[in-house]
Amino acid sequence: MTDTARARKLADRIRVVVAETLQRRIKDPRLGYVTITDTRVTGDLREATVFYTVFGDEEERTASAAALESAKGVLRSEVGRQTGVRFTPTLTFVPDALPDNARTIDDLLAKAKASDAQVREASEGATYAGDADPYRRPEEDDEDGGAPDEGQGSEGTPKA
Repeated sequence: MTDTARARKLADRIRVVVAETLQRRIKDPRLGYVTITDTRVTGDLREATVFYTVFGDEEERTASAAALESAKGVLRSEVGRQTGVRFTPTLTFVPDALPDNARTIDDLLAKAKASDAQVREASEGATYAGDADPYRRPEEDDEDGGAPDEGQGSEGTPKA
């Protein structure tokens, strides 16, 4: 039986330890501006997936990924020292897709805004195809005399 609360606590602690260690101890020149966004630990506490983002272009992302892979041993030993768990989880670094998703959403919102502007421009001088209010009102029916009385059928004969 897995303890998800314990896994969450360990994941949070691993995220903090990895971020602090990257900031203070790892001096690899390939390591760019890396942000640890999330960490997930399996239920048996054996494997930890660390999600990260890199500020910069594709070349900096590739270099930072290589620097994280080379620093994996130092990071794992520091995680084991600071967490005190019996088995230190193996670390897997995965680039986070959050910035790409945010960029896609921004692009979609820009397209929707442009489409709304086109619709607004097209409808500026437009008028209704028929009357402004196409619905009949009961007062109009009474004036025309076209509405049958409640006690009569459709032909004007009393209901049975």
